[in-house]
This record gives sequence, C-alpha cells and structure tokens, in this order.
Amino acid sequence: MSGTKAATNFWRIAGMSYLQYVNKSASTMRACLKEPAMRKAMAQEKFTYNTSVWEGGVQGPKVPMTGGM
Repeated sequence: MSGTKAATNFWRIAGMSYLQYVNKSASTMRACLKEPAMRKAMAQEKFTYNTSVWEGGVQGPKVPMTGGM
C-alpha cells in the first residue's frame, strides 16, 4: 500500500492543496480538447455565486460574484 500513499501525496510535495491540484488538472484537460468539445468544456468552467456579509446576526445585501479559470 505504500505505492498508493506516495501517489496521493505528490501534490502536497509540490506545495499545492488538493483543490488547487484538481483545478489545475481540469484546466489542463480542457485545454487539450479539440473544438467544439473545448468550447463546451470552457463554458462549464465559468460560475456565478452570491456573497453577503453578516453583522449582528443579520445578513447584509447579496452581491453577485463571477469566476472561472
């Protein structure tokens, strides 16, 4: 089982979190695709969410945030 442990820790050795590793891997995979699959995959990379600040137990106004790689 030591081979499995070494395979799962290489991203930590590189100084990355697992989430950073997965995001980088997904972006690289999308970039390797040919059109039109690449365009469809790149569209899935974008996302939108709302954020708000809580003060005194009361939620403040929601602010839309967008992102993607």
